[in-house]
Amino acid sequence: MALTILNQTVIMLILIVVGVICAKLKLISTSTNKELSQFVLQVVNPVVIFMSYQKDYEARLVKNLLLTFLFSVIAFAVTILVAYLFVWKKDGRHTEVERFSAIYSNCAFMGIPLVNALFGSEGVFYLTAFLTVFNIVIWTHGVVIISGEKDLKQVIKVFYSPTIIAIVLGIITFFLKIKLPAVPTNALQFIANINTPMAMIVSGVTISSTKITELIKNPRIYYVCLVKLLIIPVIVALVMIPFSIDEMVRMTVVITTSAPPAAMCTLFCLKYNKNSVYASEIFASGTILSVITLPLVVNLTEKLTNLLH
Repeated sequence: MALTILNQTVIMLILIVVGVICAKLKLISTSTNKELSQFVLQVVNPVVIFMSYQKDYEARLVKNLLLTFLFSVIAFAVTILVAYLFVWKKDGRHTEVERFSAIYSNCAFMGIPLVNALFGSEGVFYLTAFLTVFNIVIWTHGVVIISGEKDLKQVIKVFYSPTIIAIVLGIITFFLKIKLPAVPTNALQFIANINTPMAMIVSGVTISSTKITELIKNPRIYYVCLVKLLIIPVIVALVMIPFSIDEMVRMTVVITTSAPPAAMCTLFCLKYNKNSVYASEIFASGTILSVITLPLVVNLTEKLTNLLH
């Protein structure tokens, strides 16, 4: 499994490089990239999620979906606790940016392609539980971290997001055993298939705007990435390993927790006038380093699971 993750992350890195080249050649502008990002988040990802529910009803799938939801909640509780313990508040530091980056992963952009490559649509089916928890937590706790204010309107907005709507529609069709005809199924599958290349190219264009020299000179960025990419995922894996659950459920939660820092940190920083440049630097570093750390975390989780079971 670790080798599959390595191969997939290398493929993603190549696609990211394509995005960087497109940006440098001015084939994709910053404004166009924002629109492409919204297209991936608002259209492509929801289609991928909805299509993951187009499968035959099985009690096993329902059980594993509920278990994924439970362990996603546990994973976020552990992640938030560890982030606050390891990322201390100190004058002169952008603590809100660092904590947000350590807690929230690029679980849609990176998580969906990785889980889909490993487990297919069944893995994405379980991933929807993690994405539900992610969306609720990031639009409540995440907004509070960056803005410093409690905004109840954002909580309500969560339930109108395309991701949540796709999950609700998917659940309805799954439990009512509604299958789409072949023609719309094929059309939606074409949209779903562009998820990985588009998401990675958009990430590459975003990364191209950061200054590599600034990344190299700032050791704090490496520390935040260490917390996000290794310390938190390993602790989450250790919490989950003792439980006798489906390996697909365990690895789905571990992989999405191990994904690099969320690009949404930069977007939130722009909205609430925080250090968006620092956020994008952490995002860029984390995305590049995840090519190494993701296979490591998966391999460690596999070995420890085999040892303890």
